[in-house]
Amino acid sequence: MFDFQNLPVYKKAKLFHVNCKKIILEKKLDKYVLDQLGRASFSVPLNIAEGSGKFSKADRKNYFTTARASVFECVAVLDILKDERKLSDSEFEGMLKDADELSKILYAMIKNLS
Repeated sequence: MFDFQNLPVYKKAKLFHVNCKKIILEKKLDKYVLDQLGRASFSVPLNIAEGSGKFSKADRKNYFTTARASVFECVAVLDILKDERKLSDSEFEGMLKDADELSKILYAMIKNLS
């Protein structure tokens, strides 16, 4: 097992991606929205994993910053889907809570590398 697989933030990022994927598979969304949400949510655990493999603090910080930015991108997509009534308020709030938790953990990781 790789060290990053034991990180709580990695596990949470994987679950966040799985939940985004459920939305992608269950909702009638435009192809570009499916693609954008899928790529952005997949980017979160991938950048955490890749950053964990870097030796310099600056490199790790860059990857964790990219992961956090991808969380923000997902929130923007989900927010628009809520406005378009493709997501219920409760679906959106649940996803927002998970995204907020991920964002806070990544922020702390980034600050610790400064």
